[in-house]
Amino acid sequence: MKPNIVVAITGASGAVYGLRLLETLLAAGRDVHLTISAAARTVLRQELDLSVDLEHFEPKSLALDIASREPGQLHYHHFRDLLAPIASGSFLTGGMAICPCSCGTLSAIACGAGANLIHRAADVHLKERRKLVLVPRETPLSLIILDNLRRAAEAGAVILPAMPGFYRGAKTVRDLVDFVVARICDQFAVEHSLVRRWGD
Repeated sequence: MKPNIVVAITGASGAVYGLRLLETLLAAGRDVHLTISAAARTVLRQELDLSVDLEHFEPKSLALDIASREPGQLHYHHFRDLLAPIASGSFLTGGMAICPCSCGTLSAIACGAGANLIHRAADVHLKERRKLVLVPRETPLSLIILDNLRRAAEAGAVILPAMPGFYRGAKTVRDLVDFVVARICDQFAVEHSLVRRWGD
């Protein structure tokens, strides 16, 4: 049985990365436990014109395009629900990705100052020594942000900035998004065909 993955979408720009990650994980047959911050709801509307009701969540509101005969299941948890399974280390997962990861979320994780389910689930993955992938999308980076990235990395997180590569002849925005999502999937050993690998 393939381990499920926790995905959190927070309020940084680049919501498209989070949605494409969801599509790819579900298409690969992975069950995904999803949580979305209040700020991410605003970004989803601003950047992608998606209206997402966090109180009465409907998966169709994310307009996911999943091409798979046997997709994984999507499980939603409200970001205030600290009784959700992903708030406990006894709930086994194959890892967690925060994509995109806002600097506020990064700060809470780096300082152990969790105030919601996203922070708690990230803390659980660190304390249980499970894979935690943080995908910041910010520029330029202040010394405070750099220090928080360092602290998170020292605690065991993988820092995977949304920095797309151009060396494969990217022609569309989708190509650039897929480059980053492919690197995230690689961290969880999730099979995909998003990009051609170097040497192929």
